[in-house]
Amino acid sequence: MIEWLHPALLPLAAAALLPALPSGARKALTVAVPLAALALCAAGPHGTRGGFEFFGHELSPWRNDGLSALFACVFALIGSIGAVYALHEDRPAEQSAGLVYLGGALGVTLAGDLLTLFVFWELMALAAAAIVFIGGRPGSAGAGMRYLMMHLFGGVLLLSGILLRAAQTGSLAFGPMTADLGSPAAWLIMAGFLLNAAAPPLGAWLPDAYPRASVTGAILMTAYTTKSAVYALIRGFPGAEPLIWLGAVMTVYGVIYAMLENDARRLLSYHIISQVGYMVCGAGIGTQLALNGASAHAAAHILYKGLLFMAAGAVLHVTGKSRLSELSDGKGAEVPLWRKMPATAALYLAGAAAISSFPLFSGFVSKAMTVSAAGEAGAALPYLMLTLAAAGTFLSVGLKLPYNMFFRGSAAAPKAKEPPANMLAAMALAAALCLLPGLFPGVLYSVLPFPSGYQPYTAAHVVAALGTLGFTALGFAIFLPRLSPSPSLSLDTDWFYRRGADALMRFLRGTFARRAEAARRFFFGRLPAGVARAAENPRAFLGIAALGARLYFSTAAAEPGLRARLEAALKDYPGDAYSYRPVGNTAMWAILFLLGYLVLYYLPD
Repeated sequence: MIEWLHPALLPLAAAALLPALPSGARKALTVAVPLAALALCAAGPHGTRGGFEFFGHELSPWRNDGLSALFACVFALIGSIGAVYALHEDRPAEQSAGLVYLGGALGVTLAGDLLTLFVFWELMALAAAAIVFIGGRPGSAGAGMRYLMMHLFGGVLLLSGILLRAAQTGSLAFGPMTADLGSPAAWLIMAGFLLNAAAPPLGAWLPDAYPRASVTGAILMTAYTTKSAVYALIRGFPGAEPLIWLGAVMTVYGVIYAMLENDARRLLSYHIISQVGYMVCGAGIGTQLALNGASAHAAAHILYKGLLFMAAGAVLHVTGKSRLSELSDGKGAEVPLWRKMPATAALYLAGAAAISSFPLFSGFVSKAMTVSAAGEAGAALPYLMLTLAAAGTFLSVGLKLPYNMFFRGSAAAPKAKEPPANMLAAMALAAALCLLPGLFPGVLYSVLPFPSGYQPYTAAHVVAALGTLGFTALGFAIFLPRLSPSPSLSLDTDWFYRRGADALMRFLRGTFARRAEAARRFFFGRLPAGVARAAENPRAFLGIAALGARLYFSTAAAEPGLRARLEAALKDYPGDAYSYRPVGNTAMWAILFLLGYLVLYYLPD
């Protein structure tokens, strides 16, 4: 019986049950349910189960193979770690939304057909928007609305592609569609996936929304939406060449915007775009090494990005600040924050080492697979862009952010202290999981979708990585005075819809409001009054209207005295009451009309 229990049903059922439970039971459930889903995903037999027919189409809600099992297990794992991180708080609405979010991500990952995927896809969007709405941060409501609008737009693209594909092929099976890229259906489906992957120019929702979520809710957001999209691209579009270039652009795009950022969580959000670019590029290359690299990097990224957000969230939780310009004054007079929060600083650096591809950490053994695959495929320019983005990642996440957040004199340090023990425990567990694949890469490689004989610890690879990291650190030291954080906020392509929405609201409140008020006065004031006035003597009113029309279209010389007649008629209106015909006379004419109609209707052709 257990082998037929879909893992997504556990968090969804728990989310419905959660509000009725006491606080302690809720917290225990948020930790236990993801672990139970993890056990189901890991132990469940491979294959497709639970298929059924729906309006002539075969649906497969649970397809468990190497690729789906890897993503589902990591999703469930970070769900449990995120729940441990949030144990010090009691936020029932966020806890329920987080479980629904996890259920949606598991449903997408395990879906064997496009319709099931779409249902869980939209469930994810709604749950994530709810997490942003209830985040309690300044601007959460606006960011949640923008998030919801963007993802509903992406859902429309995805559903349109699914319906077109079903009409063209007669099947809803979710499998490789790269060969069908000549059809609009495949492009619409890919566009829906790419919007969730935060591919530019439609990726500004990510750095807009994630920092507006709560300290605890943001952990789940870093894991599910973009990585579900990566899974969908690996499954649906392996070897699609446009993804190579788009992924390479994403890596550099995210790094550039991260370098401009002042807010710690927005900076880390832009690096989600950059790191997802490696995965999108790997999916586009499409070789077994590239697909393994995209899958491995997604798994590693979920854990180290969760760790980085947890550390930045711990600083925000303790100090109430996330802007680097507010955390450090640059004068060195105050105590640096790391002296008050040494464990948090050390755990952050573990995540920074992982994302920066330091040897012995997970990013080193996962990111290198995609970069090597690009080199083997002869994609010279994408290879160069991926390599440059790696240096930029270390510069911003490994040097700029920790230097300004932990190692410069901070006015926030005197009142700071380590966060609650549960937050440190969650960060420590995530840090251990960032270190484990780096020390034992075979553990990660053994669960990848394809057999892997890749060897990350070659002399050339280690020397090249250390050289890149060393020269980047040297450049940071040289240009340090010019890298101080700016208090400004950098806008992405969201500038267009932010300004567009502002212009729309000005129009609605100004010109449109005035026109609407004028229309209201006419249709609900003047027009009914005029009709009532005309009804007092319809025959006289029609006569006045005829006189007015004649006066308007004729000349005074042609019809002398017309204006005087009109003025006299208006003065006398309504005049004598309208003389109605007797009812019997009217009935006679109605009967004659009907008889005539019947004669004409039944005349032979």
